[in-house]
Amino acid sequence: MSKVLAGLKVLEQGTFITGPACGMLLGDLGADVIKIEQPETGDPFRAFEGGLYSPHFQTYNRNKRSLTLNTKNPEDLEVFDQLIREADVYIQNFRPGAAERLNAGEARLREINPRLIYCAISGFGATGPAARRPSYDTVAQAASGFLGLLVNPANPRVVGPAIADSMTGFYATYGILGALYERNRTGVGRKVEVSMLEAMSHFNLDAFTHYYSAGEVMGPYSRPSVSQSYVLECADGKWVALHMSSPEKFWQGLANAIERPDLFQDPRFATRKARIDHQETLIELLGELFRQRTRAEWCARLEAEDVPHAPMYDTSEALEDPQARHLELLVTGQHPTLGEFRTVRSPVSFDGERALDVTPPPLLGEHDEEIRAQLKRRT
Repeated sequence: MSKVLAGLKVLEQGTFITGPACGMLLGDLGADVIKIEQPETGDPFRAFEGGLYSPHFQTYNRNKRSLTLNTKNPEDLEVFDQLIREADVYIQNFRPGAAERLNAGEARLREINPRLIYCAISGFGATGPAARRPSYDTVAQAASGFLGLLVNPANPRVVGPAIADSMTGFYATYGILGALYERNRTGVGRKVEVSMLEAMSHFNLDAFTHYYSAGEVMGPYSRPSVSQSYVLECADGKWVALHMSSPEKFWQGLANAIERPDLFQDPRFATRKARIDHQETLIELLGELFRQRTRAEWCARLEAEDVPHAPMYDTSEALEDPQARHLELLVTGQHPTLGEFRTVRSPVSFDGERALDVTPPPLLGEHDEEIRAQLKRRT
């Protein structure tokens, strides 16, 4: 892949997901990302399943180098400051005030390097009544109104991956790229701030728009009802997903696939509004039909009729799909001591060139000697 950020120097002093996700995204685009970690323990995500290389840590830390520094130590602080002088971007996701205690506050680093893009990621923002509260993914989802769109009222429990953490990393990257573009014109860096609450509130924009424009408080079934989305079990116990939307051609295609060509002449299903009002009935009807054939049979029938659908894969299946294999979504890299590392490539291609090269996540302090030696050569 074209390394569009080649030459960009990034220091990431992040833990868990938000800061590391931001650093990873910049690294995926070719930036030289140095992950600064505490000696001996490193990023707490390293030890989530014992050892210092958990799958949780691996997820968000590819395409980086690891340097261990205790910035409260004068000798390590000198190394840190030298790196700051050369850096384009610094990323941290500490609670407000913690960076200053680590000698990594924005004002201090700005004196060292006025061109620095300083990115501070927090849970609830730097100021305000909740600024010092701890925040994790579920907390941010709940506070932004998003979690209520996911929880099944019949079985109320948290579901799904760490959406708020990941999205906050994306928004931080978005802000950094904007600040870098401006710096090309002004020569001066910016402080980029984003909180998990702000990121998830923006990500939840559709629900807020419906509330403020139409007075509708959306629930977990609001969007699936309007979009006419379904998950249906097949005869072999596997599932298929449909997203029918509103074009009538898709509904007629579905009617043909299920061998009920007159189904959507039924007044309950004849119009978009009727299908929304009677979705529960349609779910029951389609459910009975889909349990009569295997998933492979249904996918063949739906594809023949151009119906928007996909098998509802689990992670062991998804990247083995012919289209996923064609797109080369699964990529591998070789760690010098740990062997093969497999991951999903960056989804962005430039001029048709896919991001097929990946550097496995580093061991704690793996690049201590290398980075320190580079700094000595430049002094």
